[in-house]
Amino acid sequence: MCDPKLANHLIQFVRDYYRTNDAIPLHAPVFGQQEKDYVLDTLESTFVSSVGQYVDRLENDIAAYTRSSAAVATVNGTSALHTALQLVGVSRSDLVLTQPLTFVATCNAISYCGAEPVFIDIDRNTLGLSPSALSAWLQEHAFVDDEKTCRLSQTQQKITACVPMHTFGHPVDINGVKHICDAWRIPLVEDAAESLGSLYHGEHTGTFGAAGILSFNGNKIMTTGGGGMILCDSTFEKKARHLTTTAKVSHPYEYFHDQIGYNYRMPNLNAALGCAQLERLETFISEKRKLAEEYRQVLKGTELEFVSEPEGCRSNYWLNAVLCPSEAWQTPLLDTFNQAGIMVRPAWALIPSLPMFERCFSGRLSNSQNLVKRLINLPSSVMSCL
Repeated sequence: MCDPKLANHLIQFVRDYYRTNDAIPLHAPVFGQQEKDYVLDTLESTFVSSVGQYVDRLENDIAAYTRSSAAVATVNGTSALHTALQLVGVSRSDLVLTQPLTFVATCNAISYCGAEPVFIDIDRNTLGLSPSALSAWLQEHAFVDDEKTCRLSQTQQKITACVPMHTFGHPVDINGVKHICDAWRIPLVEDAAESLGSLYHGEHTGTFGAAGILSFNGNKIMTTGGGGMILCDSTFEKKARHLTTTAKVSHPYEYFHDQIGYNYRMPNLNAALGCAQLERLETFISEKRKLAEEYRQVLKGTELEFVSEPEGCRSNYWLNAVLCPSEAWQTPLLDTFNQAGIMVRPAWALIPSLPMFERCFSGRLSNSQNLVKRLINLPSSVMSCL
C-alpha cells in the first residue's frame, strides 16, 4: 500500500502550486488574446477550411522551429503518422517495429496501412524503444535479403518501418535506434506526437528518420484543437501534400485524382490557433520544466521516483511521471488523488494486451510490463491555465 503521509504531502504540493481548491486536470490548454485574434481573423476572411494563410504559416514556422526541411499540416497526429508510413512504403501484410508502451493511435496508423505492429521492449531511462532490445530481436528473428529488404525469418514478411515514440516528451535514444535501423535497412519514422520542443543532443525529435510526426491535440503542449504535422525532407513533401489532399491532380477547374488519397489537410481555423500557440511555446516549455524540477525536489528522498529527462536531452515534460516502488502502490495512489479532485492516471494499457493486437509478434517485454504497473502521470498543465 502507498504511504498516506507522502500522498497527502504531494496532494498539498499540487494544490499549492496551482493555487486552487477546485478540480485540477491532468493537462489543460492555455489561450490568450492572440489566439482569439488569429481565429477571428480567419472567420472574417471566410478562409476557414484547408486553404488559407495560417496553414502555410504554421507549416513554415514549425519547419523553422524544428529545423526540418519541410512540414506538412494534417487534421491530427494519427493521420500524419498514417501518411508518413505510406511515404516510406509500408503496405499490406508488412511488419512495423514499435513499442508496447504507447498510445493506441501509433498502432492504429500501422493497421490503416494493412500492416501489423511488432512490439519491442522499452528502456527504463527513456520509456521509449530500446536499441538493445531492438538489436537483439532483429538478430534472433530477421534477415536482410539479396534485395536489401529486411524480412521476418519465420514468415518472410517485409519489415518496412520502425516507429519509436518519444514517451511523455522524453526523447528516446534515437541515435541508437537509427544506427540499428540503418544497418538492417529499415526506414525510421518517429512518433514525436508528445515531444514538440524536446531535443536530443540539441536536435529536435522527429527529425532523425525518413519522416517524423507531431500532434496538436487539445491535451498537447500546444494545440490547434485537433491537428498534426509531418516532418520530412523535400523529396517526401510533395508526395505528402498530394496524399493528404485526396490525391487531386492540380488543375484550374477539373477534378482528377490519380490514386487513393485522404482528406487529411488541416483547416485554416485550426492553424490560426496553432500559430498563436507556437509563439508561446518556449514559455510553455520553460514553465513545464520548472514544474518538473519542483516535483523532483518534492519527491527527493521519498519512495516515489520522479521520471527525469534522459542525459544529454531537453524534454518538454509534456506529462510528468513517477514510478511507484511496487505494483501495490499504484491503484491506492491513483484513487487517493482522484478522490481529492486531482486528476492523475496510469500509463496506457500495453498495446499487446488489447484484443486487436494480442496476436501480433512481440519480443521480451520485461521493462514494459514492469513499468506500466508502477507508473503514474501527475498534473502537468502550465500554471497560467487555472
